[in-house]
Amino acid sequence: MKRIVLTGGGTAGHVTPNLALIPRLQADGWEVHYIGAANSAEQELIARVPNVTFHTVSVGKLRRYFDIKNFSDPFRVIKGVAQARRIIRKLKPAVVFSKGGFVSVPVVFGAKMNGVPIVIHESDMTPGLANKLSKPFAEVECCTFPEAVQYTGGKGIYTGTPMRPEIFQGDRARGRKIFGLTGNAPVLMVVGGSTGARAINEAVRGALPQLTNAFQVLHLCGKGNKINTLEGTPNYVQCEYLNEEMADAYACADIMISRAGANALCEILELRKPALLIPYPMEASRGDQLLNAESFRKRGFSLVMQQKDMTPESLYRETIRLYKERGALYQAMLSDESGGNGLEAVLEQIYKYAKV
Repeated sequence: MKRIVLTGGGTAGHVTPNLALIPRLQADGWEVHYIGAANSAEQELIARVPNVTFHTVSVGKLRRYFDIKNFSDPFRVIKGVAQARRIIRKLKPAVVFSKGGFVSVPVVFGAKMNGVPIVIHESDMTPGLANKLSKPFAEVECCTFPEAVQYTGGKGIYTGTPMRPEIFQGDRARGRKIFGLTGNAPVLMVVGGSTGARAINEAVRGALPQLTNAFQVLHLCGKGNKINTLEGTPNYVQCEYLNEEMADAYACADIMISRAGANALCEILELRKPALLIPYPMEASRGDQLLNAESFRKRGFSLVMQQKDMTPESLYRETIRLYKERGALYQAMLSDESGGNGLEAVLEQIYKYAKV
């Protein structure tokens, strides 16, 4: 039996590419194990996947800023390395695949101590701290963006990001029925993200009278962010989040407003959805979404607006511009032969370096 260890976590974005890989690995005869933190996003998500064994290790957050926990967390990481080393020595996997996040560091170190090949994946334009620490021990670094290869010290290869096949199985008619989109106006889908939705939500709702006059607005506003008094507003549907219905929501959308996380951008590119990107500002992140969005702008795939420039008026104006320019954006994305789905390319690298 071929055996693989997957790791990555801290946020869902570090887990969803692994969720895309697991069914293919299992279909190809692999026994899949996952190493992550207890009571974490990765444990919650992997628990829903059949026939995957989850192992926990101690983790410490890798911070670039002063925090009193910076004095204790290195000891958690050291403990996690020892635990990962024991788990990997017992499992004897053919390969370890790391999606990043601070939980991945002890797993990569433990794999290296056991002489197990390591393949890592970087979602953003520039590597996060976890992947910077992991890169010296990796055989190859798979990159979502072609520009990111230059930051890998010769270990990088442009693959895109593994994407779940369900995302391509949406149906426009079914989606319109699910969300009650019965009008003839085009559909604007707004995705603010799970934790960074507030600024976009406020601007969208401020512009709602104008937006709903031109579009049917399908607004994914984030958990706990629905406003009950807006229920029943003509041409406006708000949802906290979507699971199985996400593919149908995409199928409904004529244009989109979105943050610029790497996974979202890969879905936008692969599904050829003209989008207005509003990346997280530098003060709210390490700046990765700014670089991600700029890559899409330069390649002609999307329009970009900075959050500091966003008001209800400017958001409405740029949304109208997006709709007018949607054809050119679609053609630019259509010309990108590689697309955003890196499932096959990443599997190729995993199989290349696995000791089987």
